[in-house]
Amino acid sequence: MPFPSSSSRTQRHKLILAGTMVVLVVLVSAVLLAVFIPGRKGTPGSEVLQWKGQGTTKQLQEIVLGRCHNYIAIVNPELRDKDCLKIWELFQNAFMYKHPCRATEEDFQPLMDLARQSIPCNKSLFWSKTKDLVHRYTKTNRDFLTLEDTLLGYMADGLSWCGDPSSPGVNYESCPEWTECENNPSSMYWKMSSKMFAEAACGITQVMLNGSIEAGAFINNSIFGSVEVVNLNPNKVSKMQIWLMQDIDGPQK
Repeated sequence: MPFPSSSSRTQRHKLILAGTMVVLVVLVSAVLLAVFIPGRKGTPGSEVLQWKGQGTTKQLQEIVLGRCHNYIAIVNPELRDKDCLKIWELFQNAFMYKHPCRATEEDFQPLMDLARQSIPCNKSLFWSKTKDLVHRYTKTNRDFLTLEDTLLGYMADGLSWCGDPSSPGVNYESCPEWTECENNPSSMYWKMSSKMFAEAACGITQVMLNGSIEAGAFINNSIFGSVEVVNLNPNKVSKMQIWLMQDIDGPQK
């Protein structure tokens, strides 16, 4: 078999070189697009922001939707016209793909408006540092409602959530504690829903405080002290009755 001529070998080398350069150009272009396209959401494997608090609750969507449907079907059928799918959509849009220390009221306002509900007069029960006790009480005594007995409180009670600028847009590893940054999505949610709960109160209201904690029963920077009290409407609320609860083993402050 005759050897290929020098000219044919040169031609073949040129074709191979040209093909290699095309592949390199395509790869470089893809890298540049991934890095420099404005507004691009993060890619899988990007570094996740690290915080001190618990990460987003696994299966958050299923839990929130399940609680919402249970609330409007069983807990409070008067709200059966609420759209749980839309509520979830507004909820996730408020924090997904966003920096978890830059939550704003504008992020959550559409959700607050959609899930808003009225509170019957003489039914509002506020609390501070008495969460377990106050909810055991309202489960057996339906005369009063806490924030967690409303749709917004019922859906989110005990859950954790925060966004991340990189994909998948949610941080399942960690979320900011309230002391790490004030404008995290969880604190913004609870402050706004607490404000709405206080604004809706009318007639005689109740508050259950802890008389055994070192800091004192009334804490100025608590949600009750800094949000709920200041948003009570004196034209609607005629009286506030304070329940000062003491731990069985003390101390009594």
